[in-house]
Amino acid sequence: MTEFSLPIRVYLEDTDAGGIVYYVNYLKYMERSRTEWLRTTGFDFNALIACKLQFVVHSMQADYHMPAKMDDELNVTTTLEKVARTYILFAQEVRRQESVLCSAKVKVACISSETLRPKPMPRSLFEVKN
Repeated sequence: MTEFSLPIRVYLEDTDAGGIVYYVNYLKYMERSRTEWLRTTGFDFNALIACKLQFVVHSMQADYHMPAKMDDELNVTTTLEKVARTYILFAQEVRRQESVLCSAKVKVACISSETLRPKPMPRSLFEVKN
């Protein structure tokens, strides 16, 4: 599937006392990239809310390869790997130029906002463009 890329710059607030990006911020960068990717597909977040559904991260496997530092220009990529009835599987990377700093597989589940149980995604809400 097509890779989506979101440019992000590292700010002081993203780093620890040593000037290295704090590990959880890579997850935040990936969340932003998934959200922006969904927008580019025409996904309607308000329709999801109206159907009393929400997306939640079900599971994630992340590997940290190299650190990012203050003022680095990064690209956060999102690639759709699978769409199932109740979840979406993404492959994501945080890169500085050609170097992969962090890679992850992220399973995002669709749940009922009332029961917090898995719920199928309505086709009218989410249709993947290949």
